[in-house]
Amino acid sequence: MVPGPSVLVALLSLVDRIPQPHAAVTRGRPRVYSDRLFLKALVVMIVRHLASVHALLAVLAEPEMAALRSCCTEDGRFPARRTWERRLAALPATLPAQIGCLGRYLLGLLNPWAEQGPAAAIDSTVLAAKGGVWHRKDREAGVVPHSSIDTEAGWTKSGWHGWVYGWKLHVVATIGSIWIPLAAELTPANTADNVEAPALFAQLPLAVRFILGDQSYNDPLLYAWCETSGRVLVATQRGAYPHTDDGVEVRRVFHQLRSHSIENFNSQFKGIFACGQHVQTKGLLATTRFALGSILVYQLALLHRFEAGQDLRIGLKPLLQAA
Repeated sequence: MVPGPSVLVALLSLVDRIPQPHAAVTRGRPRVYSDRLFLKALVVMIVRHLASVHALLAVLAEPEMAALRSCCTEDGRFPARRTWERRLAALPATLPAQIGCLGRYLLGLLNPWAEQGPAAAIDSTVLAAKGGVWHRKDREAGVVPHSSIDTEAGWTKSGWHGWVYGWKLHVVATIGSIWIPLAAELTPANTADNVEAPALFAQLPLAVRFILGDQSYNDPLLYAWCETSGRVLVATQRGAYPHTDDGVEVRRVFHQLRSHSIENFNSQFKGIFACGQHVQTKGLLATTRFALGSILVYQLALLHRFEAGQDLRIGLKPLLQAA
């Protein structure tokens, strides 16, 4: 007899308790199943490394997965395959708001700024696409040389990895002893960081007073946005080193705080969810569901560890592996 997935069931039970963003009023027939049910299914897909709806339903159909299937049942009813496909396809559009809502909840619960100022760091990390790469000459000619190429991804040049074909995961996380994701978005890799930043800023709680970023966010429009919202954006200045302008020493301290938090978070995130080499999904929708779903699972793992009185920085990967 295979033991029940108690850790995963505990994570699914947390989905019933977390706050949800206000849903827009829509016309048409009322939904039979709640959004929470499909959030639970997404958690199962992330933790169990299931890249498709077909794989999810195949796993839930196994007799040993009765406890999980029960968690994915509502009022004694289990959605039809078409319902699963349709609602899980619509889920990625709601995940940024859900991540922002849960991030604000965790911020109040965990109080990561008890011993320091209320600051958060913003950055993007590159996720390589699954399959081959679509070279520029082929893209311009409209030729897809191989079916494994994800034509919805894009190119970017990383300071660490050089040219990468894939995606960018944009994240804002707290600076301090606990790394709490407060906002996240996924885009093709050719999307500029400063272009995506306003969507992330919109999810931040009012308690965030300082936003620290690298030179990609050194944009007059972003400075103006932060000023009008009562925040201070501190971004690395462009130009040759060493800088000699006023404030350089303060920026150097902030840059160290930023790099020690968001870059370490990105590294930990890729290690936990096994996306350091490439993602396991193909297409913008599926990859957004995987990447943002993984951020949500990370948040749930923090909540689970907090309620168990355990360390919030160490042991997250073994926890999810044990699920």
